[in-house]
Amino acid sequence: MNNSYLKIGISVMLLLLISPTQAADINAGKTRAAICMGCHGDAGVSKNRMFPSLAGQTSAYLENQLKHFKSGERENPTMSAIAADLSDADIKNLAAYFSSLPGKSAGGDAKLAPEGKDKAAMCMGCHGNKLQGNGQFPKLAGQHPQYLRKQLNEFKSGTRKAGQMNAIAKNLSDEDIKALAEYFGSL
Repeated sequence: MNNSYLKIGISVMLLLLISPTQAADINAGKTRAAICMGCHGDAGVSKNRMFPSLAGQTSAYLENQLKHFKSGERENPTMSAIAADLSDADIKNLAAYFSSLPGKSAGGDAKLAPEGKDKAAMCMGCHGNKLQGNGQFPKLAGQHPQYLRKQLNEFKSGTRKAGQMNAIAKNLSDEDIKALAEYFGSL
């Protein structure tokens, strides 16, 4: 009988020690997203060609990037300042909110997009077969080509660090980068 009480006591103590993971709150994310709208658009679809659209982006990728901005691992004066004030719950909620929104195509140069399509197979292994994003890898489909070109050039130069992307981008010509960005934007 004492053995049963001991087992119950240990079980209760273990349950108390294990902190449950709090589910993301999309509505809290929507409320907190007001600060994001100036650059990333009212519904997460950026109207500024130099800022990414967040709508439909994977929540894992968004959480990861916000944490990188907060820690200083990824640098951007505006994003670093905003992320510094975000709690872990805020980050999770924002990521859930933006990932729940429908994305939209930014469009791309109709002449260059087919050339980019021919080169995009190398991107699909990480970013998904429709470049829709895959876990920690971002959605490329529908992003502004200008933003994508900037990011690929930063990976190529090493200004933006991400081991595998740095290695891949180093092998891309300026023409490859432009064609890929136009194709991704056209999706």
